[in-house]
Amino acid sequence: MSDRKVSRVIVLSGGMDSAVALLWAKQQGHVAHAVSIDYGQRHRKEILFAGQLASLTDTPHTVVDMSSLKGLLPGSALTDDSVEVPKGHYADPTMKATVVPNRNMILLSVAVAAACAHDATHVVYGAHAGDHPIYPDCRPEFVEAMWHACSVCWYEPIELEAPFIDKTKAEVVALGEALGVQWKYTWSCYEGGDIHCGRCGTCVERIEAFEIAGVHDPTEYAL
Repeated sequence: MSDRKVSRVIVLSGGMDSAVALLWAKQQGHVAHAVSIDYGQRHRKEILFAGQLASLTDTPHTVVDMSSLKGLLPGSALTDDSVEVPKGHYADPTMKATVVPNRNMILLSVAVAAACAHDATHVVYGAHAGDHPIYPDCRPEFVEAMWHACSVCWYEPIELEAPFIDKTKAEVVALGEALGVQWKYTWSCYEGGDIHCGRCGTCVERIEAFEIAGVHDPTEYAL
């Protein structure tokens, strides 16, 4: 890979972590493409924010329609309308209801395919340490396994980067503030309403992270 020009494909959900990851990747060098996935998520509103983030940073952006997956992924509050989005802290055991089976492997596989097609050298996603208690596909062992898979899945190795895997959400926010992330163009709420509900796990995490980081939170909350 040393003779290849470094370029990156980023998994861009439209959330805070992916927004920071986008600007982090821009700081590292060329970003070839941003990829967002519609997998039938309740809060698909986030994809609109991903588009705004890509536009603001002049990043080529593709939304991949995989919404038919929704029927294969029952039992998650994000893909099953019969499951209520849990309220409370992001690390509470009840947040397991928001786990989408194998989601990050699916998203990363699409991004890696895009990297192969665009002759990109790296794929970036924004998993962070606060995800570890609940989400198996955000843990270091998952990243390591996927890193090995990416290195042998194509004629040239693709390197997987998860730059925040050991950072707290507040640390990610602090970094994003330093990089100039425009937070009003990010979406977190799993309810996917007109404004953030302020009560679901990811809203609570958002509020807490801004407070701990000492960064102004421009978000409008329903509560």
